[in-house]
Amino acid sequence: MSVGELGCTYAALILHDDGIPITSEKIATLLKAAGLTSVESYWPGLFAKLCEKRNVEDLILNVGSGGGGAPVAVAAPGAGAGAAAAAAPAAEEKKEEPKEESDDDMGFSLFD
Repeated sequence: MSVGELGCTYAALILHDDGIPITSEKIATLLKAAGLTSVESYWPGLFAKLCEKRNVEDLILNVGSGGGGAPVAVAAPGAGAGAAAAAAPAAEEKKEEPKEESDDDMGFSLFD
């Protein structure tokens, strides 16, 4: 992430936190006040458009949520809802992680 992107991100978060409408002029003002003069002129406008079209609260709350969805249990044709409900816990079983062997098990250690 470039300095311009990071600066605009922080500026947008500051404006949102203070309840101030996020505009490119206000982002540019915050960047100038922070001493970031090397930011390309298109970054504040891009971030202002993003914040205009998307809810900043949703962006903050969904930072780590990406990727594929959870697997879906499919019931056999003609089976009732009870069969689908019974299949869901089976899919959520925890897998045991293989236990790593320690150096003591191999007959030597690091400090012999």
